[in-house]
Amino acid sequence: MHVTHLSLADFRSYARAEVELGPGVTAFLGANGQGKTNLVEAIGYLATLGSHRVSSDAPLVRMGAERAVVRASVREGERQQLVELELNPGRANRARLNRSSQVRPRDLLGIVRTVLFAPEDLRLVKGDPAERRRFLDELVTARVPRLAGVRAEYERVLKQRNSLLRSAAMARRHGGRGMDLSTLDVWDQHLARVGAELVVQRLALLDALRPLTDKAYEQVAPGGGPVVLEYQGSAGERSAEAAGREEHVALLTEALAEARKREIERGVTLVGPHRDELLLRLGDMPAKGYASHGESWSLALALRLASYGLLRDEGPEPVLILDDVFAELDAHRRRRLAELVVSAEQVLVTAAVPEDVPEVLAGVRFGVAEGLVERE
Repeated sequence: MHVTHLSLADFRSYARAEVELGPGVTAFLGANGQGKTNLVEAIGYLATLGSHRVSSDAPLVRMGAERAVVRASVREGERQQLVELELNPGRANRARLNRSSQVRPRDLLGIVRTVLFAPEDLRLVKGDPAERRRFLDELVTARVPRLAGVRAEYERVLKQRNSLLRSAAMARRHGGRGMDLSTLDVWDQHLARVGAELVVQRLALLDALRPLTDKAYEQVAPGGGPVVLEYQGSAGERSAEAAGREEHVALLTEALAEARKREIERGVTLVGPHRDELLLRLGDMPAKGYASHGESWSLALALRLASYGLLRDEGPEPVLILDDVFAELDAHRRRRLAELVVSAEQVLVTAAVPEDVPEVLAGVRFGVAEGLVERE
């Protein structure tokens, strides 16, 4: 699978941009702040419905504009599709497929598939648990696009349940009579049911990802492993060993009942996949807090390479995006990463200077400056 054309309107710094693309390696070169990353960010947004740089859509719309449009032509074998997203901050985004079909944005998931390497990836190792949960959930959705609906439903249930808990906590703090919390039991059932589906998919993903991550780490940093990926569920130690969805429903239901008093006191849901953690270890030591800078980078690269390998093996080969990542790596890791990705169907690279792009990734080059994208 590869992107053949990218079109932007009022996206980030671009009033308009039209870029012809093809298989193989394409590099976007230019000084910082000129818009290189904006181009690959747009493609990544079509794949995940989110940005790897910001958490909301507002910064993606050019200043002074009401909306932004990202459009891409995608070829998979002999099949060509046109996907389009209209970003409307504060309102619902709109999607189109092949110009005429009005579809939900999440219906586009799976048409464009990407694996993106970026300096922000270091947060996968050194950052908060939310970074690792996002990594898991985006990869889960890339494997099984229907899970986007499950994730959206979980967020809806969690929001409603937290609202009820906040009201109960506020009433208690002000000395009022206890609220009728009978509806909380209903929300517990909803959260356990939807949350269990998400946890089951995360665990299945980790089972597939573990050997690929260990292999990728050995390729990037020979002799430095093994890598251990461990799921830590907020529903207790049995979460990682539970056999199926119904068992996870039971575990979550039990954990929610046990946490009920503390949740009412604090006004927030304390149990569920939104509180789970992916623990990363190198050998016997946790990576966070113990791994060196180089080891952390190697582990982050291994997670992305494993993601690429998994998606490639299970479906259309994803587009590989290397966003200003070579400038962050030492010579050894730069060379190893380039050698490992050069055979991909489509590789998109951004770099400040040509020297940052390894020679093995020779291909088409575009200069990016002052809102213009020109082939060199």
